Amino acid sequence: MNNFINDYINYVFIEKKLSSNTKDAYQRDLLAFSNFLNNKKINNITTDDIRNYINYLSDNREKDKTIARKVVSIRTFFDYLIREKKINNNPCEKIELPKIKKTLPKTLSEEEINKLLDFKPNTALEHRNKAMLELAYACGLRVSELVNLSLNDINLKDNYVRIFGKGKKERIIPMATVTTNILEEYINIYRGSLLKGYLTDKMFISSYGKPITRQGFFKMLKKHAKERGIQKDFSPHTLRHSFATELLEYGADLRSVGEMLGHENIKTTQIYTHISNNKIKKDYDKFHPRNKKY
Repeated sequence: MNNFINDYINYVFIEKKLSSNTKDAYQRDLLAFSNFLNNKKINNITTDDIRNYINYLSDNREKDKTIARKVVSIRTFFDYLIREKKINNNPCEKIELPKIKKTLPKTLSEEEINKLLDFKPNTALEHRNKAMLELAYACGLRVSELVNLSLNDINLKDNYVRIFGKGKKERIIPMATVTTNILEEYINIYRGSLLKGYLTDKMFISSYGKPITRQGFFKMLKKHAKERGIQKDFSPHTLRHSFATELLEYGADLRSVGEMLGHENIKTTQIYTHISNNKIKKDYDKFHPRNKKY
C-alpha cells in the first residue's frame, strides 16, 4: 500500500499542484491509516475496516474535524486508485463524514490586538517580530503565506502585498501606511543583520540566518503574547480571524473581506458575520439606554 501512497502523493504535488503543507497532511493521514491496517494485518481493505479505523480515531479522542479530514484524505486516495485502475472496488463509497459541530473561530479583542502590536522594538529580531505581527494582522494572512513571503511580494511604493495562497492562487492585498512603514524599516535597516552571511529572498529571517518556519513564528507569537500580558490562548490563525471580524464590524463588504482572505466561496466568509452579530447583540445589551430599564 505504501507504494500506492507514494504515487498518490507525487500526483497531488506535481500534477494537482497542491501546496507542500497539504501534501504533507495527506501523507501523514495515509501513512497513519496504513500503519493501522498493518497492525491489524489487513490486506484486502473493506468498508468495515475503514469504519473500524474511524472508531479507533474516535476512541483515541481525535476531534471530529480531524477525523473528517483524515476520512477525506483516505477517500480521495481511493478515488485516485479507482481512476488509475489500480483497484476495482472503492471501500470508501459508503463512508459518510462525521458531523462536525460548528464552532465560531476565536478572535482577539481590539484591546488585545493593540497590546500585541503596539510595542517599541529594540533589537533586529524585535523589529522582525513587529513586522510579522503587523503584516499578519493587517492583511489577514495564513501563517504559511506569511513565512513564505519573498521580498518581491511586498510593494512598499504602492502599499500592497502579493500572496500565493491555497492552490498557489495569487491575490493582492492593500496595506495601511503604518504597515508599510514598519516593513520598510525592517527591510532596509534590520533584515540584513539577521542573514549572517546566508543568501535568501525570503522576507522574514530566523535567529539562525535562515527563513523563519511556521513553528518558529508560532513559538515567537506565544512568547510575545505572554510578555505583553495577553492571557487568552490563541494561535497564529486567530490573527486572521480577528482581521476579518474587525473589518466586518467596521462596515466592510463581506465579499471584499472574502477576497482578501482568499476564500473561493462566500459561505466560508459568512461565519465571521455570526461573530460580528454576537458582538452587536452584546453591545446592545450593555449600552442601549432602553435595555437598561428592564
